[in-house]
Order: sequence, then structure tokens, then C-alpha cells
Amino acid sequence: MSRLLDSDEIARQLEQLPDWRLDGDRIVADFEFENFGVAMVFVNRTAEQAEEANHHPDIDIRWNKVHLALTSHDAGGLTQRDVELAHRISSGE
Repeated sequence: MSRLLDSDEIARQLEQLPDWRLDGDRIVADFEFENFGVAMVFVNRTAEQAEEANHHPDIDIRWNKVHLALTSHDAGGLTQRDVELAHRISSGE
């Protein structure tokens, strides 16, 4: 199990993740795309990244809008795994 990040670590990490914000014990991001098809390409790429990391975000899709939430349920809050996956998602790696 990964170590929980403290509030200072979370704040520093989020400075490098402009798409993401803190929401309780998770980080969240909202992405908007040209249409549903483009949104689904993003969701499918995110799913591949999540599978590779063995760490899965909550995903909400509304036509061209995608809402993602990351937290480490097994650790009870935010860990470095969440931050690393957020970086991968935002950079499109």
C-alpha cells in the first residue's frame, strides 16, 4: 500500500497539474472535447493508462465532457500513484 500524501505535498504536486484540483480526499479534473467521439478516444486512452498503472480513476462521461476523480481507496486518500496517473492522463502519455 502507498503512503498517504500530506496537505503540503498535495499542494506542491497540484502546482504541476493545472487540470486537477483537490476535492476532499481525491483529485479531480474536467475535460471538454469537440464531440462525444473525441471524448471517448480520451476515455479509452485513459483506460489504457489506468490498466498499465493498475490504478483506476472514477470516470463520468456527459456527451463531450469527461470528469475524472483519483484517490487510493486502499490507502484511504491521496498517494503518489494518484499524482503519477494524473500526470500521465494530462500529458497524454
